[in-house]
Amino acid sequence: MIDLTAEYQRCTEQVKDEPINVGMFRIMTANGTIKEAAMVANPKSLYLSFWYQGEVCCLFADCNLGKSILAVQIANEIARTEKVLYFDFELSNKQFQLRYSDEQGNLYTFPDNLYRVSIDRDAMDMNDLSNFEDAIIKDIEDTITSTDAKVAIIDNLTYLCLQAEKGDSAGSLMFKLMALKRKYGLSLLVLSHTPKRPMTAPITQNDLAGSKRLMNFFDSSFAIGRSAKDENLRYLKQIKCRYGSFQYDGDNVIVCSIEKVGTFLQFINQGYSTEREHLKELSDKDANGLVEKVKELISQGKTYRQVASDLGISLAKVQRLLKK
Repeated sequence: MIDLTAEYQRCTEQVKDEPINVGMFRIMTANGTIKEAAMVANPKSLYLSFWYQGEVCCLFADCNLGKSILAVQIANEIARTEKVLYFDFELSNKQFQLRYSDEQGNLYTFPDNLYRVSIDRDAMDMNDLSNFEDAIIKDIEDTITSTDAKVAIIDNLTYLCLQAEKGDSAGSLMFKLMALKRKYGLSLLVLSHTPKRPMTAPITQNDLAGSKRLMNFFDSSFAIGRSAKDENLRYLKQIKCRYGSFQYDGDNVIVCSIEKVGTFLQFINQGYSTEREHLKELSDKDANGLVEKVKELISQGKTYRQVASDLGISLAKVQRLLKK
């Protein structure tokens, strides 16, 4: 058992800016912390202000909105200067080829630094899935060490965790990914999805599958939304950041179309707007459903602020809806 009085005395006798370890804790003065951190280069941007070097970032969206298309586009750009591992648990080799070729059979040429990692299903033990998560984490780690890559994209979280909808299970998986990040100095982009969500409400942290708790594991996060005014348009919205600033929040989303330019399927920037411009107008049925949802959450003992956060609406709107 640690003698806290003696430990405190030992701490005060050491040089102020020298770190001290107590069990799993590392104690250091605030001044010592920023002096030490100042010796490390600032992280560079990997994708606009959405994802920075050394971060575990989450890109999430509903199905068929282009998560994988954007992720490959990001990987393609980063691979021009450094090695990138793209763990593709979604597409077959043929599906991937068709996405990056034209009708004449011309193929897109990716940078040599981009490595696509897929599942060899013949090597899987389909009779024992109980240790699937641990096995795949180990194989991810072995792939990272064998290639010496520092940037990895995982497409997607649902495949890695058979119970990704459960916050505890997904949280356990994220804890292991965070350990890999620290051990090897990685930058990770993890793709995930949202459950079915109304197009009348703005995208929030609560829309990430696996509960809001899961968002706490990520350093940063951004999402793809579908435009209600044009089904061919998407918008990119910044959801969480710890480094840099919120440049692309609800007042300044990036509006994009998905087009194949030559042999490369990609997001094309069409400008900027507010998220509100791309949301669906509330019908009487939608409005009544929202009122009922607010009342249901209040009956569960939630505060007005918690209801507002859960539904992605303002506190004032919650109060107005309860008066109806």
